[in-house]
Amino acid sequence: AELQIERRFVPDECPRTVRSGDFVRYHYVGTFPDGQKFDSRCWDTAEDKADENPCPQVRVGANRSPSCRLKQKGVGIYWKDRQLLVRVRNHGLSYDRDSTFNVFVGKGQLITGMDQALVGMCVNERRFVKIPPKLAYGSEGVSGVIPPNSVLHFDVLLMDIWNSEDQVQIHTYFKPPSCPRTIQVSDFVRYHYNGTFLDGTLFDSSHNRMKTYDTYVGIGWLIPGMDKGLLGMCVGEKRIITIPPFLAYGEDGDGKDIPGQASLVFDVALLDLHNPKDSISIENKVVPENCERISQSGDFLRYHYNGTLLDGTLFDSSYSRNRTFDTYIGQGYVIPGMDEGLLGVCIGEKRRIVVPPHLGYGEEGRGNIPGSAVLVFDIHVIDFHNPSDSISITSHYKPPDCSVLSKKGDYLKYHYNASLLDGTLLDSTWNLGKTYNIVLGSGQVVLGMDMGLREMCVGEKRTVIIPPHLGYGEAGVDGEVPGSAVLVFDIELLELVAGLPEGYMFIWNGEVSPNLFEEIDKDGNGEVLLEEFSEYIHAQVASGKGKLAPGFDAELVVKNMFTNQDRNGDGKVTAEEFKLKDQEAKHDEL
Repeated sequence: AELQIERRFVPDECPRTVRSGDFVRYHYVGTFPDGQKFDSRCWDTAEDKADENPCPQVRVGANRSPSCRLKQKGVGIYWKDRQLLVRVRNHGLSYDRDSTFNVFVGKGQLITGMDQALVGMCVNERRFVKIPPKLAYGSEGVSGVIPPNSVLHFDVLLMDIWNSEDQVQIHTYFKPPSCPRTIQVSDFVRYHYNGTFLDGTLFDSSHNRMKTYDTYVGIGWLIPGMDKGLLGMCVGEKRIITIPPFLAYGEDGDGKDIPGQASLVFDVALLDLHNPKDSISIENKVVPENCERISQSGDFLRYHYNGTLLDGTLFDSSYSRNRTFDTYIGQGYVIPGMDEGLLGVCIGEKRRIVVPPHLGYGEEGRGNIPGSAVLVFDIHVIDFHNPSDSISITSHYKPPDCSVLSKKGDYLKYHYNASLLDGTLLDSTWNLGKTYNIVLGSGQVVLGMDMGLREMCVGEKRTVIIPPHLGYGEAGVDGEVPGSAVLVFDIELLELVAGLPEGYMFIWNGEVSPNLFEEIDKDGNGEVLLEEFSEYIHAQVASGKGKLAPGFDAELVVKNMFTNQDRNGDGKVTAEEFKLKDQEAKHDEL
């Protein structure tokens, strides 16, 4: 005689229950006490007799196109005939048809017993309801479907609740400690989401596609509820956005996965955010106290970097390759945002450069960089130079007597520390415990070092900075000097042996004997062999009468001198072949 409700399952969480005036979507099975489901024969009859009155309690509305009205204790709704009969059929077989029954509660659209039974239900709650005839179809019943005075049993599973006064609900369950910027209208965002109904059924997921959802916010590209729900989010934030159907896909659904009148729940993780009007942003992390020079357009930079997306995902790193990224700046060799962000840096500076996609890799992306991604580069500038640079010399100490200066041809002994501009030590003669010895101007060192050692006196200390085009160039020295590296040499000159005039490998310290050939040809046979020639030259050097060019292998120098005199190449020098420097300007042997 009375309504009976058995709560067969109540979920642990029940943030909201059905109230009068709410709209609900639910599944149910309607049976008589003997377990028989309600009949649906009325559907078959109405298909062929739309203009007739096939069922009791269903009449054709006056002055209307054919329609049916189901009386429910004096309250009814006009429906197009097919729609009404689908309702009748769904009322008993909603599970069979895999569709929910959708209706307002407490507005007379249901039999009184069902109106009462649904109040207080939670989403995912299951109730077994026994409705007496006086709260159902009474003594009239529904002809061909429900007999008079029938007790009705309903096994109900509630899927959805909403109210016409609902707004978008936002629950933030994670927010990063730092939130420098939030989503505003017209921003472009990239986010992942899981989309479910209120009962937890998944209908869509960007995670399953392994691709973010990318869109503008607030300009109508999204359903209204999502447009509103995303506003104010930080990159890295995670929130749950619950959207009533009138701010989602409404009565019709999306025609595929989302049914009509469905509330939607989006679990959103924001990965990226920018505005088409954005320029790059720069955050200086470390700026050296001593910054004598800043980078300009046309400079060549060597720098390390970590490249990440806004959510921290690493997409590239020069550190992992153990090699700097080397490039010209301001000339289009890198993406526009980096071209701009690398201007004005000091050597040794560390900065963060945030590049919006229209100054990065755009909508298409590249490699493992997604389309429309904001890029974050944490850079460390190792060195830079300009192709027009020459060497730089800074003298730190000169002895009181600094009158004898180094020149081309001089033999030098010096100590040095060689490093990169960031201070990385490459080599040191002090560590090796021996000097480095060269003949200045003979090509024994890189051009910049040759230039840096000139006009230096013994005891002087100086720093020479050498750009790569005067050092080891783009190739560098494998395993020792990076390509395109600026080099820093801290030098101390310890010894200087004056060289010979340019073009000479041997000179006389006094007058040259008029009988020079005869003196060399000791056996007087008119021919000088290499042994005779070598013995004579070394004797002159030992006695101080002559001097070989310092810094070279003496035997090799003497042999070259002999070869130059042996004009026919027969291994001996005759008086006719023998000539001094001033007698034949084209040769440099004497």
